[in-house]
Amino acid sequence: MPTPRRSSTRRRRRSPRRNGSTQAQRPLPFVGPGERLWVLDVPYGTQVDGAAWHPAVKMHLYVGRALPEHLAPYAPGPHTLGRFLENTLNSDRPTPVPEPAEDLEPRQNQYEAADAIAERAASGGRQFLLADEPGVGKTISAVLGASAVGDLRGAQRVLVVADRPAAITIGHWCRTITALGDSGLEWVVITWDRLAKVTDHTWDVIIADEAHALRRTTTKRWKLWARISGHAKPHENAPFVIATTATPGHTPLELPYLAPAYAQVHGEPMTEWTSASQPGATFATALERHGVGVEGGRYGPTWTSDATRRAEDLARVRGWLEDQRPTAMLHRAAPWGPVPISGMPVALTPAERSAYQAEWGEFCREMDIARRGRNTAKGRAALLRFRQKAGLIRVDSTVAWIAQQVEAERQVACSVEFVATAADPIAERLRDSGLEVATIYGQGRFDVEAERLRFQTGQAKVCVFTTVASISLHAGETLEGGRQASTEPRVGVFHQARFSGIAGRQVTGRTHRDQQVSPWHIAYAQGTVEEQVSKVMVERIAAASDTVGGDTAGLTDVAQLLGADWLPSSTLTADEA
Repeated sequence: MPTPRRSSTRRRRRSPRRNGSTQAQRPLPFVGPGERLWVLDVPYGTQVDGAAWHPAVKMHLYVGRALPEHLAPYAPGPHTLGRFLENTLNSDRPTPVPEPAEDLEPRQNQYEAADAIAERAASGGRQFLLADEPGVGKTISAVLGASAVGDLRGAQRVLVVADRPAAITIGHWCRTITALGDSGLEWVVITWDRLAKVTDHTWDVIIADEAHALRRTTTKRWKLWARISGHAKPHENAPFVIATTATPGHTPLELPYLAPAYAQVHGEPMTEWTSASQPGATFATALERHGVGVEGGRYGPTWTSDATRRAEDLARVRGWLEDQRPTAMLHRAAPWGPVPISGMPVALTPAERSAYQAEWGEFCREMDIARRGRNTAKGRAALLRFRQKAGLIRVDSTVAWIAQQVEAERQVACSVEFVATAADPIAERLRDSGLEVATIYGQGRFDVEAERLRFQTGQAKVCVFTTVASISLHAGETLEGGRQASTEPRVGVFHQARFSGIAGRQVTGRTHRDQQVSPWHIAYAQGTVEEQVSKVMVERIAAASDTVGGDTAGLTDVAQLLGADWLPSSTLTADEA
């Protein structure tokens, strides 16, 4: 089935459906003749004259005929949550949507992905997994696919749930939708941490960007997602979901968000795959019933440790979706090849080695005490402190290596996990040496998009960041307004080795994408446990590009090296991907 192309004839927009959720205990402000309600995106903790917070919409409001000049910077843009709420409140006078751009032409592979999504929806499917490698073009594919599904099903609304940082991801998705055209649909783009603001609205199509954010069913995020996506509803009553991620999960047990697709291909109701009281356990039971190796563990069901069985399981769960006709998933490798990745040994000075060994000894003592007392909180804290202190010891060597790369006319992306003991000292010492540094870390400390553009335009030769996904730092990127990012080659360094191959693979995809080859290096202290961890992760980051489960063995190896194999596996990965 061909994907509907952009057309000058736009489907007449239906009047937005109104929900009782906007009618809170406190009534909305009175709107006089010729006036309207303006919704404003005022940052948390900021007071702006004329903008009043209202609990009914959980945003700031202004009443008037026109928006005053000083409030104009807070007006929500097209396809944002603020614009959606404003149009709902002013259903008789919604703000017109921008005309589609003429300078964005999707690639053939993106049209093909959209066609596959549409064919799955046309066959009665309720979910599609778009698992292309980073940089292949999942965003445009998903927008085209959602537009096609909307046309097939007579949809009205599309919800896009994007990863953070919101200052980059929301703008990126909104610009893409605007450029391609809204196809007569009402689009709303939010981030995962704002799900609670859209639970009382009805959605026909949902795009779950970086869907691996839904790996755990014990979180508030999962409960909100299950409600919004109609997770437990019968197949015919649920919205169509497009899940996009290059790294779906560490194990089959981390794919509960794909349960609707699995249940459908097996011809089973959702009651066989999920329950309100024990969603994770029910999902594990369903996997086991269909042949996946599930074992009992200290912290609940775990994936089998048998290597042969694991390989069979990976082929099995992938085949459930990939072998469907029409297919329920796409996983296409990047044509520019896998990321070149290697370890980067750091020779510690005698003073640094002495400090490192002292920290390692203290860590081993604390971990032993925590293990004997089965105190998982204390074990986590010990692991965190050791990683922070070990990284701090190596800051000077990372700074020297970065300066050398800049001198060789390369731009450097430096991935860190901790702010006070890595990001801040690295950035400060680079600036002290005379280098411009873009910084993407620390909630609210920087204008994220402005910092990204400083790096992309070459004003800053170095970018220090903590985010794992959803930012683009690759050379030659097409920027807003037709500009082009600098073409200097990018090179990346992990100041600390990511324990999760999924997180590591996502990070390398910030620069190694869109036809740009960008090598990455994992820094480690030579002759220490870091060296062994680094060797494991070099292998596992490469393996993580498989559909699922590629780096699980690596997680086990890392845990054993650090004496942390008695802790829940989430200790190593919870904050990474």
